Amino acid sequence: MLKVALPLRLHLSLVIVVGTALLQYNAWLCLGIYGAIALVWAVFLRVPIPQLAGILSIELIFLSFMALPMGWERASFLLLRSLVCLVTMNSFLLTLPPHSFAIALKSLPVPAPIRTNLLLAGQYLEILLDEVTRMQRSAQLRGLNGKAAWLRYTNAAMIGALYLRSLDRAERVYAAMVIRGYNGQLPVEAIFKPKERFLVLLACTLASGLTISSYNLVRVF
Repeated sequence: MLKVALPLRLHLSLVIVVGTALLQYNAWLCLGIYGAIALVWAVFLRVPIPQLAGILSIELIFLSFMALPMGWERASFLLLRSLVCLVTMNSFLLTLPPHSFAIALKSLPVPAPIRTNLLLAGQYLEILLDEVTRMQRSAQLRGLNGKAAWLRYTNAAMIGALYLRSLDRAERVYAAMVIRGYNGQLPVEAIFKPKERFLVLLACTLASGLTISSYNLVRVF
């Protein structure tokens, strides 16, 4: 796989998602093109298929409850359009190196407090997942193997302990960041090279043309 800078990955992913989301209803041909692009993008990023499939299944179940009351024909188009968007963004998120989300966020015109909150939230989630892994390992050492045994081990008290342990670790991580000079600004740079700017502009142009053409195609048919 060719090396693609994180800001460029994020912008290209957003171009696909925004273009797909703005498609005219019932523009199946354009949706199929975007679907093919999303699959190529996932293969290009070498996303782990089992993780992607697991996340998509949960997200689509939730979306189906909102879309099905609209009618089968309309719901099918909305679900497939959502699937293309989810494949694109999940492929980007699942292939991010650890602690690199802030580098991608730096390239977006987003207020600094929002970027900071997202960065800290991402770090807290990593801490939370690490604590869950430790608790699962502790349960296995106590002879509780399998998902059913883990669910019996997980009760209200354990959830509270998980929250306290992860919160304590998050406070220690934040204190370490402050000691190392963190002052609320992300010490990363995300400057596009001329070639990367051209690729983003080209992608925006192609996506705009495809999305706008979807409205013309629906009128013709």
